Formats: sequence, structure tokens, C-alpha cells
Amino acid sequence: MSGAFYLPVGDGVLRSTARTAGPWSERSQHLGPPSALLVRALERCAPREGTVLSRVAFDVLGPVPVAELTVRAEVLRPGRSVELLSAELAHEGRPVLRASAWRISGADTSEVATPAGPPLPPPRECGPMEIPPAWSGGYLGSVEWRSVSGGVFRPGDAVVWARASADLVEGEEMTPLQRLFSVVDSASGVSSRLDIGSWYVINTDLVVHLHRQPRGEWTALDASTAIGADGVGLATSTVHDASGPVGRSAQSLFVRERGPATP
Repeated sequence: MSGAFYLPVGDGVLRSTARTAGPWSERSQHLGPPSALLVRALERCAPREGTVLSRVAFDVLGPVPVAELTVRAEVLRPGRSVELLSAELAHEGRPVLRASAWRISGADTSEVATPAGPPLPPPRECGPMEIPPAWSGGYLGSVEWRSVSGGVFRPGDAVVWARASADLVEGEEMTPLQRLFSVVDSASGVSSRLDIGSWYVINTDLVVHLHRQPRGEWTALDASTAIGADGVGLATSTVHDASGPVGRSAQSLFVRERGPATP
């Protein structure tokens, strides 16, 4: 297996490797790697010195196949201080994931910055998050998971550290922002309140607001999921790096009970 989630093929074209596969099917990707791939495109879109991404919103248009993908990005609304960017991931001409992002010109606001508060226990002090052997390959096996509390098979709130152990694109070093987005979609999984063998809990989107830019390799998700009475849920998390919170994530959830197994 390649040491990267994606292999460059040509201008804007990348080939997905088996490391991108989610736990449900070896043919469909976990949303972590494609989210990071679109953030990579947004970082490279008409780059300007001293600007930062403050919010990135993803809409899932369909399963992202483990296949060759085309990536593009553009500036939708240019501006000197604030501008709106867009990025799209497509397979054989069909869009499968879209992102929009606000990019803001940076400034020194350190004197009025909100105190970070007590840091989480660092990853080295936390035990591995339990993952069943059947799910140990693909994406889940390409990320190092450390549990502060809870995890995938402990229903309820969870605080989990994560660090991708594979490169995003072969031959490239991941940026801290790409690292964060390679794992932040997992908030709904680690904080699930339902038996994932009996229920579908599928996120239709992912929105991340950042109040500062992340640093380092590790990202922590202080995650919680709420299930409503109308087939919809909401997963949220406070997102941390080693120095404290950097922002918040939210995911709308499609919730349905699985049908009885076929004899």
C-alpha cells in the first residue's frame, strides 16, 4: 500500500489509494482525506501573503469513490480584506464533494485574544482508541488515534486525539490545516450515540469555523452528538491542537434504523 492517500497523476488529477477507504466499503472513501484534499486546493487558490481561512463548509454530493479524481478551486468573490473561495472534487465529470471558504487578511489581535484555557492531556499520555480488527485497514489504519475519553465503540461524548500517519499527496508535506481537515470529519463517528451496526448515521455536510490557525501534527476532537425525533442529528466538536482550542465543527446527520438482515 502506498504511503500516501493520493498519488499525483497530472494537473489537478490525483489517484486515490487504498488508504482513503472508509470502514463500510473498500470502494468508497472516508470523508477525511477528500476534505483535506479540497483544503489543499483552497490553500493554493490565488494565494496571498498574510491571509487565513476562517470557515470551510463542505457539502457531500455522493459517495467519494476510491478512484481517479479531479480537483479544482476558484475565487468566487474577490476582496482586499475578505474573499470567498470555492473548491470541487469530481469523478468522471460528476461532482462528489464541494467546499466554500472565507479567506480573511490576517492582523495582530494577540492583545485581545481569548485565553486558551487548560490544555487537554497530550497524546503521549493517552491510550490508543480501540478499533476492531475488521476496521484496522484503509483510512482508520492510516491515522493514529489516542483516546482521552470515549471513542468509536463507546456510545456518547468523546475526546480523541488523531494524527494522520500517511501523507496527503505523495511527495508533499502536509500543512497543519490539511492535517486538521484530514481527521475533523471523524467527530460524528467517535461521539456516536447509536449502535452503528443497527443504525445509519451519515453526515451530509461538514462546517468548520476557526478562530486561529492550527499548529503541529495532532488534532483533538472534543465531540458530542445529539439525535432528534425527526430522523436528523447534529454532531459538534471543539477542535484543539496541542496549545488549546482552534475552532468548532458541525455536521448534519441523516439517521435511519437499518432494516433486518437478509437470512
